[in-house]
Amino acid sequence: MPSTIGLLIFDDAEELDFVGPWEVFTMVNQVCARTGRERPHDVMLIAERGSPVRCAKGMRVLPDITTAQCERLDVLLIPGGQGTRREVKNDALLAWIRNISGRCEWITSVCTGSLLLTAAGPGKGRRVTTHWGFIEQLRARGEAAEVLERVRYVRDGNLVTAAGVSAGIDMALWLVGQMHGPALARSVQRAMEYDPAPPYAAEV
Repeated sequence: MPSTIGLLIFDDAEELDFVGPWEVFTMVNQVCARTGRERPHDVMLIAERGSPVRCAKGMRVLPDITTAQCERLDVLLIPGGQGTRREVKNDALLAWIRNISGRCEWITSVCTGSLLLTAAGPGKGRRVTTHWGFIEQLRARGEAAEVLERVRYVRDGNLVTAAGVSAGIDMALWLVGQMHGPALARSVQRAMEYDPAPPYAAEV
């Protein structure tokens, strides 16, 4: 049975925070199909309402399902973006995150998505990371056991938090390796033409 992977979206979510992992998780299906294997993932976008979501840079995205319709996930991913500052005060959304996370195999975030995880409960008392520009703000909230900096992603049990934007791709590829083995994760990375070395560093 395919794993159900849900990517939460909301107004002012950072596009690549969820589109990057979406590419990774859906590319797994394509790589498996090429070799005659069963599609291992059902991937969906989830929002509080069924109307289009306007993201941080203006991309408009239509969710597949609403939070009210989503009762169970194997993997939850929460992106960052300026919208997290508003959603951290959204008690209904925090309650949904708290409830759905209790039945997830993996709970993940990218960038300031970790703010919602620490506020909702799954990230409280655990080691997390976030975008470098939000490290001190997240530490000041006092919810996480430790907020790490200068790392791409951090695992604490079944909680995996990634730093800003492109770090979500690294985290998603690592997660694929945990779920399906490193060989498949490397095949997905190759299919995406993804080289983790930043272009300027690669010039040296």
